[in-house]
Amino acid sequence: MAQSVVSPQTAVSRPAPLRIPVRDIVPWAVFAAVLGLVLIYFVGAEQGATSLISGTWVHEFTHDGRHLLGFPCH
Repeated sequence: MAQSVVSPQTAVSRPAPLRIPVRDIVPWAVFAAVLGLVLIYFVGAEQGATSLISGTWVHEFTHDGRHLLGFPCH
């Protein structure tokens, strides 16, 4: 019966887990949160009582998104 010997050169090496420091993630997380809040504001509240932009173009641009997310608009 033949026995196989695994040499150190043919051993399967496993990659080290990728570690991302929290200080590298925080700016992107803050950016994503602010962007999300701005998008929710424009889809949910713009052209209402807290309107920042005059006219109806923002309302018309986000009209279908309002209905998709369950915001009433008319």
